[in-house]
Formats: sequence, C-alpha cells, structure tokens
Amino acid sequence: MVPHNDIGAAAQALREGKLVAFPTETVYGLGADATNGEAVARVYAAKGRPSFNPLIAHVPDATAAFALGDFSAEAKALAKAFWPGPLSLVVPRKENCPVSLLASAGLDSIAIRVPSHPMALDLLKATARPVVAPSANPSGKISPTTADHVRRHLKDKVAMVLDGGRCKVGVESTVVSFLEDGPKLLRHGGTPRPEIEKVLGHAIAVEAHSARPHAPGQLLSHYAPHAELRLNAEAPRAGEAYLGFGPLHAHGPWTLSATGDLVEAAASLFGLLHEIDSTGVARIAVAPIPHHGLGEAINDRLLRAAAPRDAT
Repeated sequence: MVPHNDIGAAAQALREGKLVAFPTETVYGLGADATNGEAVARVYAAKGRPSFNPLIAHVPDATAAFALGDFSAEAKALAKAFWPGPLSLVVPRKENCPVSLLASAGLDSIAIRVPSHPMALDLLKATARPVVAPSANPSGKISPTTADHVRRHLKDKVAMVLDGGRCKVGVESTVVSFLEDGPKLLRHGGTPRPEIEKVLGHAIAVEAHSARPHAPGQLLSHYAPHAELRLNAEAPRAGEAYLGFGPLHAHGPWTLSATGDLVEAAASLFGLLHEIDSTGVARIAVAPIPHHGLGEAINDRLLRAAAPRDAT
C-alpha cells in the first residue's frame, strides 16, 4: 500500500482494476472501478462483505449520475438540493448502465452519490468512470474517518490510500430509494431526514434494515467494534469504558461532544469508537443521544454496532 496523494496515480490504479482508499466528507471509501466486475469483487473480498449487500456508485456530478439511472422528478429535486453531499439515491438502473451488476447485488436498481470532498471529486474526475466506494474497513466493523484507520485495518489489501485528513461529517451518507413503491429512507446518515422531507414536501417512509438490502448499511449488525456496546447508559458499570455526550466528567476521558453538538458528535463517533476499542476494553457504555437531526444517524449506527453479532 502506497500512502501518498498523487490523484493521477490513484486514478490509473483504479482504471487498472486495483483498490484505492480515499476520503469523502462522510468516511473513507474503498474505491474500485464500478464498471469492472473483477475489481468490484476485490472490494467484497477485501472487506469480507456479503455479496448480497449492494455498493454505492460515486460520480463527480449529477449529469454523470443521470446517465446511470432513471431519476424521477422527486429524485432529481433531492439531487439538486443536496449534491454534492452526504446523500445517496437508489433509482432504477438504466438499460445500458455500465456499472457491474455485482455492485448492485444483481438488483435492477442502483445506488448513486456525488460526494463533496474535493479530493474525492478530483479522483472521480480523473478516473472518468463510476467508482464504488463502501467504507474502507472490514465488513461490519467501525467505519474509518482517518487514513490511519484504513492503513491499520486493511493493510496491503489496497494498492494506495489517499490522505485527506479527518472526515468532516463522520457518518455515512443518508440513503433514499425511489423505486416502484415511492420514496423510502433506507439509511439515516449525514443528511438529516427533516431536510429531505422539507424538499419533498411530505414525510417519507423509513425502512431501516433488511435481510435483502437495496443499499449499504441496512444489515442489522454493522459498524461494530470488538467490544460489546451498552446504549443509553447514564453511567458505566464495573469494567466498562464510557462514551459520553456532553461535558467531560468523572466517568472517563471520552465524549462525543462536550457542548452537546450533534454535528460534532457525528464527526467524532467512529474515531472515538476506534480509540476506545484500541484499549482492549471488553464493554463500552454509551450515553443517551438526542434522537433528532443527526442524532437519528448516530443512534442508528450505535444500534447496529450493539446488535447481536450472529445477525451478520
């Protein structure tokens, strides 16, 4: 694995079917040429990811996205409002869509996103092909928000890692589907549900998890550290580390946000889980998180991280 920031070399590596980790505003992605079935298969192998779990195709702009899928008027409205940014849209695949069917897990739909991180956009433009980029970590484990997280967990499974610093948003993109049964929120994420509903002008159904997902992040057990998690904990029990929300206190040195800021908490979540998990503690108690705005995404990730591991 070569850790440097040569966008041209990274784009060439992707076109050659190699894997390249790169930053987005949400988390670091494990990139592969979405049109190359063998490269997509390498992503599944590197992550140990179930092949029925679809991948998101990343493109540099909405025009490139519209060439891959059939966007309804509502889907286009969300694309106009939130792209580039932490929102993925699931739409029917166009008949001539060049993205590998393996990336869509054999479904007739496709998940697409335009990220806002400048390094990601430069890479996508230089590659000139759609790029699948699930989180650059072993499947079901804590998502990476720094290049060091990627290096530590994937090691030589990737050809290159581009280092763009710590991810600003820190949780994955929100996923909304526009299939035959109308819009559905498939995954809470970096774009809060109320903002999406404001653009649409109506509430949307929520399909938070599925045994046969249409998008990443719908498996019940996901984003898990090695330690077991106990949620909504007002204080730690014996032998537990404590991840707080609000001012630091006698329960330990870790808080998602000392000021109770949900944006800061979302950006800190995966990094702090990595940090606490690296201490070797067996259990982590997590403070209650307000369930509004980005709090929905944070609680979604925590619920999946705390789910029984035999659900994967």
